[in-house]
Amino acid sequence: MTVYEVITNRIIALLEQGTAPWRKTWSAESRPRNLVSGKPYRGINVFLLLAAGGRFASPCWLTFRQALQAGGNVRKGEQGLPVVFWKPLDKSAGAQSDETEEQGRRRAPLLRYFTVFNVEQCDGLTAPATASRSFDPIPEAARIIAAMKNPPAISHGGDRAWYRPSTDAVRLPLPGSFISPAHYYSTAFHELAHSTGHGSRLDRKGITDETMFGDHDYSREELIAEMTAAFLCGSAGLDTADVMTNTSAYLAHWIKVLRGDTRLVVTAAAAAQKAADHILGTTFATTEEESSSPALEAA
Repeated sequence: MTVYEVITNRIIALLEQGTAPWRKTWSAESRPRNLVSGKPYRGINVFLLLAAGGRFASPCWLTFRQALQAGGNVRKGEQGLPVVFWKPLDKSAGAQSDETEEQGRRRAPLLRYFTVFNVEQCDGLTAPATASRSFDPIPEAARIIAAMKNPPAISHGGDRAWYRPSTDAVRLPLPGSFISPAHYYSTAFHELAHSTGHGSRLDRKGITDETMFGDHDYSREELIAEMTAAFLCGSAGLDTADVMTNTSAYLAHWIKVLRGDTRLVVTAAAAAQKAADHILGTTFATTEEESSSPALEAA
């Protein structure tokens, strides 16, 4: 297997798990870097290490040998991640005199990869504290999160935001690592939207039933979470134009999905409104007209 295949397979695996490593709303203060040299990783390595599953708060990585040389060691059983580098090689241009041969040498970079481990996977090593931006809470957004009844467990750390139905838990990167407070709260709202589908809340199929990445139920659940976050951002007075993803690939994906199901956007919006109402603690008496709505029945 070539280096290209190793790295490409890693990226595909992340996409199949629902993680697009280049779609981040947090800042570069936690950009991965080598613990020994202090140099930040570049190119594809940034995405490979940022997508470490949100397991590590530290951005510092090093090789097995570097850990030993630094007086520590990688714990037994820990799994590392691949990073790539270009190794320059000298190629001689045919049989020539020493002088001519030296002049004819050319640098030919060769792609290689090796395995690195996060400093948190090691014993006997200490990583420098990670600097983060100052964080000024947005009062209304913070109030919405704090006032949610029967909320999931919320914790902070790592570089990935997620909701895990099996433990009913939300994980977010540290608030100060986001581009802005608005980005933090929109991400939090998105994950809380997923949590409303838990069996103890709205019991929504996209959460209570296992779904595969890319299938209809997964797309519907993601759309519900996106719309719920938009509703909650509006309630908190946040400008959704500044925080919602609008890349061409992202929009193309939803265009394809919505063209394949003309009912999806209406039913997802109804479900998103229910999710937002649940988080906000808002209740409405259902009118006869609403109870007969196909959108609400499908939601």
